[in-house]
Amino acid sequence: MPMIPPDPCTAVVLAGIPATNRSLYHAIRFSVGDPAAYCVTLGADRSQNRPQNMHRLLILRDIEMHRARQHARADTVACPADFAPAEGLSGDRETATAQALAQAVVRAGCNRVIADRSLPLIYTDHLIRCGLIVEYDPSLGVADRRAKDAMEVQWLREAQAMTERAVELACNMVARASADRQGVLQHEGSELTAERVRYAIDSFLLQQGYVNPRSIIAAGTEGADCHNLGSGVIRTGQPVIIDIFPQNRETKYNGDCTRTVVHGDIADEVKLMHAAVRDAKAAATAATGPGVTGEDVHRATIACLQKHGYAMGFPTQEKPTTMPHGTGHGIGLEVHEPPLLDLKGPKLIVGDALTIEPALYNEQLGGVRVEDMVIVTPEGCDNLNTLHEGLTWK
Repeated sequence: MPMIPPDPCTAVVLAGIPATNRSLYHAIRFSVGDPAAYCVTLGADRSQNRPQNMHRLLILRDIEMHRARQHARADTVACPADFAPAEGLSGDRETATAQALAQAVVRAGCNRVIADRSLPLIYTDHLIRCGLIVEYDPSLGVADRRAKDAMEVQWLREAQAMTERAVELACNMVARASADRQGVLQHEGSELTAERVRYAIDSFLLQQGYVNPRSIIAAGTEGADCHNLGSGVIRTGQPVIIDIFPQNRETKYNGDCTRTVVHGDIADEVKLMHAAVRDAKAAATAATGPGVTGEDVHRATIACLQKHGYAMGFPTQEKPTTMPHGTGHGIGLEVHEPPLLDLKGPKLIVGDALTIEPALYNEQLGGVRVEDMVIVTPEGCDNLNTLHEGLTWK
């Protein structure tokens, strides 16, 4: 839940559309596609056994109130008409919600509001019009989302397990294809392309209740660009990066897993790259735990790759094989969330959900990346992945 207001004169607010505003959704655990506002105050509900008499008010469209009262994390569910200003509510739904939020804060006896980085300007404007002081808290909606509770960890575990099934399906398609005389892979009578693999992934995940952004199926030199989605035919001998990051439609939590597969003979340099990446992932995972920083974890990756003779940063003529990005990132309701496992990365806390994904890229050969998801525990971290890390998938 959002942070407790520091005193009875202060309200903590979140607002926006819960279906797209992840901080608001995280606070109320209720998704709607219309504007909503969430206001946390002290002393307004002394009948509730909550820290310092904290009271949670959710304002949303009237037709959603019944469902919200059953499922949303709120003490009171209201609609904008319950907090109409003297001049009346606007006919614009978002404006009316902003007006109602400002009135709710005033009626709660507050003169100051603490808001997060996602608060739309329309809400800020109406709060200020009512004479309220609006302050920005950069940690609100960030720190409280990082420490995943048991339910969130279970949702992430389920999402990652399904993501692994999709990765395995895609890697097997590549590994079990045949190659024509030109080295182009063939699958069920026609050329195997990145688009065909992506379609198979999408179809599988749709049937399992997942929404899937465009997966990365980057073969050969396309894999040298870490975010190249990949296109066209896949050839034997090429390293193919398979990176899939779907979202469960019900829970809204994401999976994120990467493996690299090669059909046929594997070049010696690709084998060396892969061995270094696997060692770096093991070193980064071992370094992960509460109290260490994201930078500490990234430096474990750096040290391991350098030990194998590889460099960080963008490739040069002297160092053609490098890793230009961080070791990983937070994950939860969004694929990319704080904290970063990179230089200046913050201290890790129990409950952080993280990807650990070291990689190496060579403009002539392509890329190798292996990615798992871990949960920070009091003792270190729990790896949610079970899928093997090899380049051969037959």
